[in-house]
Amino acid sequence: MKIRLIVALVGLAIGLAEPVAAQEKDTADPNLAEQLRALSSKTDEAYNNGDAAALAKLYTEDALLLTNTGRIYGREAIEKHFTELFQKLHFSKHLDTPDHNSPHIIGTTSNEAWSNGQWTLTSQAKGGDPVERTGYWLEVYRLEGSTWKKRVDAWNVTPPPPAQNATPSPAASPTNH
Repeated sequence: MKIRLIVALVGLAIGLAEPVAAQEKDTADPNLAEQLRALSSKTDEAYNNGDAAALAKLYTEDALLLTNTGRIYGREAIEKHFTELFQKLHFSKHLDTPDHNSPHIIGTTSNEAWSNGQWTLTSQAKGGDPVERTGYWLEVYRLEGSTWKKRVDAWNVTPPPPAQNATPSPAASPTNH
């Protein structure tokens, strides 16, 4: 009887310890988080300065940029994309804010990681009014030498909240049913 109880308690202890160990393994590494915050700061600076070359240098040669308008493959194409974008729009107040649980190492070699968060910025077309935008991002990084670079950069644009005193469309009105 005592042996069964001991075996049961040991089994319970192992069963409870395993999820805790898994959680500890997947917690954000402060050193990695600091390095990736520096990468985000460089991203913010390049957007705010309209510097497509500086922005492209933050990506691997074989990177994928997945935007709200499509896919762009490779650092060279990413630089071309940003060069064309910066000719049409001026960006300011670009800010990437990582999720508090990010980043996470991928695999066992510690040379790849992922992170996610929210971005905000102000965009302005030539001759147009400034527009505040926001959305969410997910990035996968690869360590090249001692430098983390973006391997995959995916983001969306969240729609603006509805205007508070907007007139509802006739189709949405309950009186015409």
